[in-house]
Amino acid sequence: MTETIVTITTFDEAKDVYRHKDLRQALYDAGEVVMADVLVNLHGAAHRDRRRLENRLFRRDTVERYEHELFPPIIDATLQPHLDAGRAELVDLGHQLMMNLAASTAGVDRPLGTPAETARLYDYLMRFIEGATLAHYTGDREAKAAEVRAKLEAFDTEFVEPSVQRRLKLIAAHEPLPHDVLSVLLTNQDQLDLPREVVVREVAFYLLAGAHTSATAFTRVTHHLFRWLEAHPDEADAVHDRLFVQRCTHETIRLQPSSPVAARWALTDIELRSGRKIPAGAKVIIDLLAVNRDPAVFGDRADEFDPRREIADGVAPYGLSFGSGMHACIGQDLAAGYAFTDGEDVAEHLFGLVPEAVQRLFDHGARPDPHDPPEMDDSTARPYFGRYPIVFHR
Repeated sequence: MTETIVTITTFDEAKDVYRHKDLRQALYDAGEVVMADVLVNLHGAAHRDRRRLENRLFRRDTVERYEHELFPPIIDATLQPHLDAGRAELVDLGHQLMMNLAASTAGVDRPLGTPAETARLYDYLMRFIEGATLAHYTGDREAKAAEVRAKLEAFDTEFVEPSVQRRLKLIAAHEPLPHDVLSVLLTNQDQLDLPREVVVREVAFYLLAGAHTSATAFTRVTHHLFRWLEAHPDEADAVHDRLFVQRCTHETIRLQPSSPVAARWALTDIELRSGRKIPAGAKVIIDLLAVNRDPAVFGDRADEFDPRREIADGVAPYGLSFGSGMHACIGQDLAAGYAFTDGEDVAEHLFGLVPEAVQRLFDHGARPDPHDPPEMDDSTARPYFGRYPIVFHR
């Protein structure tokens, strides 16, 4: 039987699809080795119950603590060796930066804190990314799935199990727990009743989702800013304006969402508000590259990078790249901050971790390496940079 595919290309229909309760996540069907039964793949009551618990980790007060207290020393420690060398490779640097933060959010303890331990965790992260995006892998998918499965087991042994045992001891001693996903899962096991392998995958999912999407955005935002400076040499000082850098981040995420499409399965016959009918069993593809360039919402030049773009009230500056409704990205405020509103005190504004990390690069005079141009990653069909060398001009 031929699969029915319905493609969504307009902003209003995409928003309607995201919010429809009878449309189930379909994007990660090929990546179940890592993504089976994790939050983003749940539907209905199971999704509601787990998200309600995990949402507590991403309230404004927590976002503020990460941005003002936890992330700055991570940026400093990760950047310093590269500043000393006068150069860096953005793809690896971004993943290291965001991995260190995502490990804290997920509940992955780092007892040694050594470069070797960091390298092992980074290797796990990169394999999990391959597992989650297996549908786009250009090599032997079965072999890659087996490799990822073995890495997941080793990750459990080396990182998850010791992290679990430390938290169980804290629980038994009635002592405060870290503010992370693993602690939430362990303290609410009576409600969730999760098998051990699901706990491991949920922790791995938060590690890869927090690190990979933010790291990808980090490189892309920096690239767009480099190009903006080339085209607008009279705006060289704009990169020291934190609000401008945040607007560049939002505009980059609008034009280049972490996934170019979203996908849903229709559980029943559905009629959208536009009148379009979707039959039960159909696969709905939200073409985010088209949706986020809808001229009815973003203007006639919607496909251009313009950080000074005027956005209508009620429309997020990053479009629908973080989704909407019940499956909106749980960490979007942590990653990209809050949209600035007229009259807001800039001193109280939360910019987001990606803008903060990009800002720090430009504070240190980051520029593309003139002798080593960037290269795309040819191991995946998705448009990721494989290498992006930069230099620092003090």
